[in-house]
Amino acid sequence: MNKKAISYRYITDFNSLQEEASSMLKEHAIGVDLESDSLFHHREKICLLQISTINKNLLIDTLAIKDISPLAPVFSNSSIRKILHGSDYDIRSLYRDFGIEISSLFDTQIAARLLGSEETGLASLLKLHFDVDLEKKYQKRDWSKRPLSEEMLTYGVYDTFYLIPLSEKLEKALIKKGRITWLEEECDILSRVRFAPGNEEPFYMKFKGAKRLASRNLAALEAILRLRDEAATEKDRPAFKVLSNEQVLNIAEKMPVNRNELNSLSDMQVKNMGTDILRKIGEVMRMPEDDLPVYPKNGTRGIEAEFKMEIGLIKEWRNRIAKKLELEPSVLCNNSQILQLVQVDPSDISTLSGQSILKNWQMELFGDELYRMLKEMHKG
Repeated sequence: MNKKAISYRYITDFNSLQEEASSMLKEHAIGVDLESDSLFHHREKICLLQISTINKNLLIDTLAIKDISPLAPVFSNSSIRKILHGSDYDIRSLYRDFGIEISSLFDTQIAARLLGSEETGLASLLKLHFDVDLEKKYQKRDWSKRPLSEEMLTYGVYDTFYLIPLSEKLEKALIKKGRITWLEEECDILSRVRFAPGNEEPFYMKFKGAKRLASRNLAALEAILRLRDEAATEKDRPAFKVLSNEQVLNIAEKMPVNRNELNSLSDMQVKNMGTDILRKIGEVMRMPEDDLPVYPKNGTRGIEAEFKMEIGLIKEWRNRIAKKLELEPSVLCNNSQILQLVQVDPSDISTLSGQSILKNWQMELFGDELYRMLKEMHKG
């Protein structure tokens, strides 16, 4: 089915935003999405905010309007349902850029997962429920460039236009299955996530492949990652466009000592960064052994080995229940929760919820049964 033409208002000034925000306070629900420039700049930012009500569609230019505080009361109003799809990133970004907090969240992706949907992407759900083909070719465009084309603005509208009717369909299905409280709890937890600015944790802790490096190579990795971040900040480019992760790892593993050994880099990269890279490697080569970093031991493997039988039994039990409920096993109880559960001494059932391992809906659904299983395991 071809998408129908949808009218929208493109807002680029504060007064118009105030007017629409005031009107929005009368709504019962709004659909929300945003577009950012994470693939094109080092410090990503929201570039466009899309909001759909029952009667209108708004595209808010957050680069033209620096102050979107009139929307804060709308997002925090518990009487207005905020419908987003896969909202974790959006919630963090709205708080990071504008200090906006969301209440009364309804995440359509989580709703679909709790219903056992195999495909939970927005495009798949719109095709299933409305026979609409959602175009995604503008998803990775640079939304910080102005002016935005008519095609990109139209694309932005479709990401929110169907969210309200989609949420209504999903809500009815959840109520029918007795799972609406599951969604409410999941969304309440998700609405409290926040953007976490950089901390003192080494860069290598978030770098794939770091844990297998020897200490001196790990020090080199950290030095090159910090150098890349400084260059990315200066150039206002994503870090991976300055040096790819593959190139960074290659340098850390091989520890080049001259330009000829920087063979994983382009001529331009060698020209721009070669001297600094070799300087950093030289500094690492001279570091005393006692100053070299050691990658923290991951306790997960030890837990998996120690509780192998218990983990297997709980997973088998979980998978049986998930199949019966037509849910993905990870939706019912994820592996991280299982690793925590096997370490609990179930002196009483409150231990399971008291340590915030299980959510309320999980406790109500299978808490008693799980408690009995853990007690039997503990006796053994």
